[in-house]
Amino acid sequence: MTSERNYIEVDGENEALSFDYYDDDDDFDTFTDGDGDCCDEGVLGFSDPFSSEVKPRILLMGLRRSGKSSIQKVVFHKMSPNETLFLESTNKICREDVSNSSFVSFQIWDFPGQIDFFDPTFDYEMIFRGTGALIFVIDSQDDYVEALSRLHLTVTRAYKVNPDINFEVFIHKVDGLSDDHKIEKQRDIHKRANDDLADASLERIHLSFYLTSIYDHSIFEAFSKVVQKLIPQLPTLENLLNIFISNSGIEKAFLFDVVSKIYIATDSSPVDMQTYELCCDMIDVVIDISCIYGLTGDEAGTPYDKESMAIIHLNNTTVMYLKEVTKFLALVCFLREESFERKGLIDYNFHCFKKAIEEVFDVRLKVQRSRKLLSQRRWSRQTVPNGTQVHPH
Repeated sequence: MTSERNYIEVDGENEALSFDYYDDDDDFDTFTDGDGDCCDEGVLGFSDPFSSEVKPRILLMGLRRSGKSSIQKVVFHKMSPNETLFLESTNKICREDVSNSSFVSFQIWDFPGQIDFFDPTFDYEMIFRGTGALIFVIDSQDDYVEALSRLHLTVTRAYKVNPDINFEVFIHKVDGLSDDHKIEKQRDIHKRANDDLADASLERIHLSFYLTSIYDHSIFEAFSKVVQKLIPQLPTLENLLNIFISNSGIEKAFLFDVVSKIYIATDSSPVDMQTYELCCDMIDVVIDISCIYGLTGDEAGTPYDKESMAIIHLNNTTVMYLKEVTKFLALVCFLREESFERKGLIDYNFHCFKKAIEEVFDVRLKVQRSRKLLSQRRWSRQTVPNGTQVHPH
């Protein structure tokens, strides 16, 4: 049994895209390309059937030069925004596995803007079927009439295949616009996009809009909110943070993924952009200083570990307090100096909070092991003694 391949034209070359489910002849090792490179010769694969969990998929879509690849490089590869000016236009579908922490685990698929996803020979249903979030990037500094048309077509097709997809619209490159112009652009795009859905009797489709730029922290905050929707433990984490801050005299707390600076949870109070930026800067300071002083010359590994902790006193009687939760997660808190005088109580409550997070993580691991065992049993039932796979009808 062999896989059929679909061909599409990309920049004058035929790119073979394998969109079929794995079969007898598939080599699962070729499908675990978590190095962040573009899929070799355009071949997109699937995870091992014995995998402990299915990673949700985030699709990055939009017209050419809208800034999709720049977003991915800045958020997940720590590329300087100025360096993205030299990125070449993407001409292949690129897939990257993001597994920075136990709670941040997903795949990002970066789609070239020139690909016609709805060509009859292109199996777009396979793409949307396993997708958790679809991010459509619109260049705010360009004429977005064509982008809105493509957005409507993409959203309506994707919704018919998978109604559970979260649709996110990044109104990108707003760094060059005034605050009033930003709000005007967002209002106009929001109205046009929703009017198009209403005309098609698809008011039930919900679009979330974000103003983003790679030159400030807005892109990290937007990605944080996208990723949070893919975390099933989010209500539990938010509840734990609410309990922690109410018993510790803390005004605001974030649970950060240290590598990407995405906050995977926060308490129920509103998020202030300036507060979020201070958290990101604090994480950068901790990592940079730890890289200089935290490791000896012959010591390998990450500078962030269980001993990592930082206290910053701001000039407005506010204290920032960072503590390690897991080797990938950090808790960043904001509190008044008078509240920080009860540091012993805060540390005790943090110990209880960290223990609760570990219990949530343990439950998740048990569920993953159960799924893996169940998958192995199902797979073994489809295999006869001579090792031949039997596909049930």
